[in-house]
Amino acid sequence: MRIGIEVQHMFRPRKHGMDIVILEVLKELQERPSIHEFYLYAQPNKNEAPATIKNNMHLQVAGPAAYHTWEQQLLPEAIKYDNINLLHCTSNTAPVGLKVPLVVTIHDLIYLEKFMTSHGTWNQRFGSLYRRWNVPKVAKTAEYIITVSEYERERIIDYLKIAPEKVKTIYSACSKHFTVDRDETALAIFKAKYQLPDCFVLLLGNTGPKKNLPNVMRAINMLHAQGKLNFKLVIADITKSRLMALLKAQGFEHLMPHIHLTGYVPNIEMPNLYQLARLFLYPSLYESFGIPILESMACGTPVITSNTSAMPEVAGKKALLIDPTKPCEIACMIKTVMENEVIRQQAIRYGIERSGLFSVKRTAAEIVKVYESIIN
Repeated sequence: MRIGIEVQHMFRPRKHGMDIVILEVLKELQERPSIHEFYLYAQPNKNEAPATIKNNMHLQVAGPAAYHTWEQQLLPEAIKYDNINLLHCTSNTAPVGLKVPLVVTIHDLIYLEKFMTSHGTWNQRFGSLYRRWNVPKVAKTAEYIITVSEYERERIIDYLKIAPEKVKTIYSACSKHFTVDRDETALAIFKAKYQLPDCFVLLLGNTGPKKNLPNVMRAINMLHAQGKLNFKLVIADITKSRLMALLKAQGFEHLMPHIHLTGYVPNIEMPNLYQLARLFLYPSLYESFGIPILESMACGTPVITSNTSAMPEVAGKKALLIDPTKPCEIACMIKTVMENEVIRQQAIRYGIERSGLFSVKRTAAEIVKVYESIIN
């Protein structure tokens, strides 16, 4: 059978989250013995495609066009030309009125919440509006919906009124290079490259509302007021101008000397950043999965994350969980982990064990089972 897989972000230079997950799944699919041919559909870009496409996979670059035009017009034309038997769209949206069986991965429904359409750049707002129009339509017509957690599965069933048997949870997993195995020379080079401090807490700097940066800064300010800010806060993937605007809005400009910015760190280098950190903060207001939780755990770095949405499902019952709406809880947990080595070591051991329960091999195998249940 010819199976089409939409991988529209394959060429994106700064990959995050679901971009990395689908690339890892593709690597695994091409190593598996299979009677199927896979056709990968992406938009063109100046950046080269990852050098992982081989064997039974064909990369079809259709375009160029605006994202919604590419998906609604060029992608259906391409799969018709290639005689595709099934299409898997991996990034929430899909062509409407498709003539072949459709599997769609819906990662989350946050864009269906009204407040999301009034935040972010113009492109982000347009993207939210497009998904608000598209996702309910394709969810009704898809043969199967794949999602990434039981929490999100229940939301999809309830919010979109989808039959439960049509929605399947397939957990994501982090890349194999996230590991406790340390290369001290590589770590020293990485530390010098990004001018990292000796003792730091790590935070990912996405400025989206759900990432909860204002409450993190309130927690850091509490520690500063208590004289307990004896570490640097290292924030990846945020510009100085955006951070300064956030600090100024809260009256926290005095925290800037305690913060170190790395800029964007490629995924292949992220294990170095996790391994050098004393602690990783991931106190989002909402996540449908939260792949950085597993990445940090796999690298042997304690994680503080939220007790909301899918994060407890991923992090597990013994994880370091806080209420993300309460800066005092965030501050208290940071202080506890940084000062109590027994608790820190327990979190490290538990995280390594927990992250080992998730596997890209299993993720890929379960996705193939979905394909074969439709085309057999």
